[in-house]
Amino acid sequence: MSIKVAVAGGSGYAGGELLRILGAHPHFEVGAITARSSAGVRLGEVHPQLVGFADRRIEPTTAANLANAEVVFLALPHGESAKLVGELGNTKLIVDLGADFRLGSATAWKQFYGGEYAGQWTYGLPELRGAREQIAKSNRIANPGCYATSIILGLAPLLAEKLVQAKDIVVVAASGTTGAGRNLKTNLLASEVMNSMSTYKVGGVHQHTPEIEEALGRVAGEEVGISFTPLLAPMTRGIIATVTATTNGASTSQIQRALRDAYADEPFIKVLPEGIWPATASTFGSNSVQIQAVVDERANRAIITVVLDNLVKGAAGQAIQNANIALGFSEAAGLSMDGIAP
Repeated sequence: MSIKVAVAGGSGYAGGELLRILGAHPHFEVGAITARSSAGVRLGEVHPQLVGFADRRIEPTTAANLANAEVVFLALPHGESAKLVGELGNTKLIVDLGADFRLGSATAWKQFYGGEYAGQWTYGLPELRGAREQIAKSNRIANPGCYATSIILGLAPLLAEKLVQAKDIVVVAASGTTGAGRNLKTNLLASEVMNSMSTYKVGGVHQHTPEIEEALGRVAGEEVGISFTPLLAPMTRGIIATVTATTNGASTSQIQRALRDAYADEPFIKVLPEGIWPATASTFGSNSVQIQAVVDERANRAIITVVLDNLVKGAAGQAIQNANIALGFSEAAGLSMDGIAP
């Protein structure tokens, strides 16, 4: 028996990726597909790659149009989900791909996002210790941010074992252009992006910063501080995050062992063999994460590199992974561990 799901924000990149994966999911049947500015348009005009849904009409994003679904995925701009969820009732499973319910701090929400704080839902990063049990009991799940997923997964095992210092973490990470959403912006035009890389939201102002610090703080059992510099890369999808942290005397073998032990049974996380470094193309189209680490002994810093597809493990794939867990399905149902490169 299929479970009917709805996708709000189906015209965006994350919404389109949700539909691509849901179309082949063994347990889900796609019901309403909604959006705001694209309401009334055939989905094939917005997402020509989604041949199986091409003749479906996009409906306006209202609680009434989402009412018949048992599972609702919200792929809406930040601040929009909170306005809608109160009208959806308490019995549905809702997975929010936006930021509205990720943060535990109202102060951080107002500083990094602005507007009214809506509270915190279960944080849906299954590979964190104890997270699956919480997700399995929840019908309100906040999907992590894409940068946050890569950085947290790279650091969590090391902080849990006190191998690195919690307040001396530096992150430089690059994302493809889809990470900025499907908006017409001059800096995202092909002519501006091709053959160029640029920084943005520099100086501790990127909105994923408090989310990362909160999640890692829970793992570390102490306050975590990061300096995060994001980069825009000339590619459509993918994230590569390079994370460095002062070690507490840990060696390369200790760092790698901690990562391998933490993720040994994780289907979507691969700690690469020594000497092989991650590349974004290896995870395109998959729900997988690839990690490598080494200690720079001269600087006494651990260097962890993490790659993932920002639209899959960083958004739609992880949302479906969370829904699978909450509903008691196989966690990998409908999800690919293999990338599509080249």
